[in-house]
Amino acid sequence: MSNILVVGGGIIGLLTARELARTGASVTLVEMGETGRESSWAGGGIISPLYPWHHPASVNALAGWSQRVYPDLSAELLQETGTDPEHIRSGLLVLDPDEQGAGLSWGREQHIRTETLEAAALRDQEPDLSPKSASALLLPDVAQVRSPRLTKALRQSIEHRVAIREQEEVIELQLEKGRVTGVQTRRGNIGADQVVVCTGAWTARLLERLGGKLDIHPVRGQMILFHAKPGQVHHIALFRERYVIPRRDGHILVGSTLEHTGFAKVTTAEAKEELYRSAVELFPLLKRTPIEDHWAGLRPGSPSGVPYIGPYPQLEGLYINAGHFRNGLATGPASARLVVDLLLDRP
Repeated sequence: MSNILVVGGGIIGLLTARELARTGASVTLVEMGETGRESSWAGGGIISPLYPWHHPASVNALAGWSQRVYPDLSAELLQETGTDPEHIRSGLLVLDPDEQGAGLSWGREQHIRTETLEAAALRDQEPDLSPKSASALLLPDVAQVRSPRLTKALRQSIEHRVAIREQEEVIELQLEKGRVTGVQTRRGNIGADQVVVCTGAWTARLLERLGGKLDIHPVRGQMILFHAKPGQVHHIALFRERYVIPRRDGHILVGSTLEHTGFAKVTTAEAKEELYRSAVELFPLLKRTPIEDHWAGLRPGSPSGVPYIGPYPQLEGLYINAGHFRNGLATGPASARLVVDLLLDRP
């Protein structure tokens, strides 16, 4: 019997379990595969919504809170585990000409640092950027983390404080007299006083027997990784919804597609070619750079990208923290704090 059971071991589940464990609660985390190996592992790790002025205020509020705590969180995880999440303030270059005015206005309204770079200043900042890019909007404070390293560090951080059960799929919630009492897995039952569902794209499937319909569905994203050298690309670059992310060791990540293909987590040659064309259009040097990897992940799509965070209606003890779409990493720390505040009745 666990006081609190977290279902799902992606970035949201790991952060939620860590937040709960820090309160002294007895916590069990159940994951159908390996922790951090689904959407969290596949994601780019940009700690900001793409084109944040397109997003609802609620998403930007979660992202803003998370942006403020990520430096300390990353430093704590490195000290606790020896694994560096590689929090780097790369800055974000928005290269779409028709987005720059809206971005500047949003920055002024929200007191977010933004500046316009004309051609000469842009070349100084990114010498290998395509000459076709005549100007950019720079958000200098946007940072990134390396998603697989972050989830690895989070697992290491909680493994002595949380009972972790991997390769164990939850197939049904256990209910009694209007409250949740635990879950049934393929290995047996796990009792709990409270259950937090953090199952990403699989959330609607798990909760469908309760009668209420959560509008969360899988949206496939494919990415490619170039084996480049350190210092060739300096900023995260964004153009026509495609992004280029330079890692500390020189690897360059390019993403991402948006595909409504159900739970088919497979890569396609068409997407690989499309991402390659987008990458070399922005940075022609990548034509001479080998592609090292190509993968797919399933994001938890939800209306307007606003996640479900809070108690499940008419059912005591059940909470949801899911449906973050493209912003699970960008909003994860705030989402975890918020659901735990609600669960423990904290301000």
